[in-house]
Amino acid sequence: MKDTARDRLIAVAVAGVVSGLPSTLHSVLTKRPVLAPTRAAGTLLGRSSVPRGLVAHVALSISWGWVLARVLPRGRRARAGLAAGAVIAALDLGIVARCLPAIRALRQLPQWADHLVFGATVGAALDARERRAPARAPGPTAMKQVV
Repeated sequence: MKDTARDRLIAVAVAGVVSGLPSTLHSVLTKRPVLAPTRAAGTLLGRSSVPRGLVAHVALSISWGWVLARVLPRGRRARAGLAAGAVIAALDLGIVARCLPAIRALRQLPQWADHLVFGATVGAALDARERRAPARAPGPTAMKQVV
């Protein structure tokens, strides 16, 4: 069964929220500014700010989520998503961040954890939606073959 746009949007929304938990928890426990990663993401859109960071985060989450929805293997998407999250982190934090001092200055381990959680959550959410979806009725061409 093919994922619908709604399935992908829900998976991305859940992952976009949940994936910030590792860095948020790290910030709280180490008494660092909780919104520092969000502000840093704003530099992707010109300068460091929370509103720009939120827009950048949403745009990146939707973009990567759509890619993951297309490439992750059905039934094993959480595990594959975890691995994909590592690849995304390597690109985002290892390559792109080199040009952006605000992102480069962030503690890397919590940022990597955010990326891993994002990938795994997108995959898990898509698999969960697929398991809950009712079996779709066969289309008109399938009905002609039966008759």
